[in-house]
Amino acid sequence: MKKLLVLLLIVSTFGFSSSQKERAFDVGEWFKFRVHYGLINAGYATLEVQEATRNNKKVYHAVGRGYTTGMSRFFFKVEDNYESYFDKETGKPYQFVRKIDEGGYTKNQEGFFDQTNNRVRVKDHKRKSEATFVVTENVQDVVSTFYYLRNYPEIDRMKVGESVLVDMFFDDEIIKFKLKFIGNEDIKTKFGTVPCMVFRPLVQSGRVFKEQESLTVWISDDDNKIPVSIKASLAVGSLKADIDGVKGLKYPLKIKAKQQ
Repeated sequence: MKKLLVLLLIVSTFGFSSSQKERAFDVGEWFKFRVHYGLINAGYATLEVQEATRNNKKVYHAVGRGYTTGMSRFFFKVEDNYESYFDKETGKPYQFVRKIDEGGYTKNQEGFFDQTNNRVRVKDHKRKSEATFVVTENVQDVVSTFYYLRNYPEIDRMKVGESVLVDMFFDDEIIKFKLKFIGNEDIKTKFGTVPCMVFRPLVQSGRVFKEQESLTVWISDDDNKIPVSIKASLAVGSLKADIDGVKGLKYPLKIKAKQQ
């Protein structure tokens, strides 16, 4: 269950933003995942789009939360909170928040982006320290990446085997995140059968994941481009997350057949 919300955020990404493409989301969007570790209902994760003000302008404020439930909470308590403030037009982040408690492992950080000079200033409230890092142009944080990439203008024209690469700042370094398009598949959900695009993120193997291509994500093949299902083979066991609740979508969710 460690890094529950990070897993959901990272594997849900799939493209680059474009101001010329109508956004796939808006303020008020909310959805919830039910997370299973093997046969155990391990917890939930939610993502919500709010609105805030930064640099005297209205920006998106995305909030992601992950938490364990039931017996999973008894054995391994997880309470994760990830937030991002990012520009409504460009998708560039202004600030991120990372406050987590994963089985006693805690972090409490804020990051402030200077996109003009390619810098990010990270305040560590737990350690009472501060550091500035050099980053690449148009870098994203882990939460803004999810929303920034949902608007990739070529997403519906990608061919099987094609990949997308994005720079993401996480854990004080730049991660070169690569995502490969696998094909199309219909997925049964509690809402009905949803046509999906299938992607496979390339992740670092060893410490958490079994191998580089251990993750698979199913994305709704409609204008929303929301994650519907996620599977991961971990170093120990497997993790599965399924969409469990949704509201405030900008477009109707495309469903082939209603669930009986």
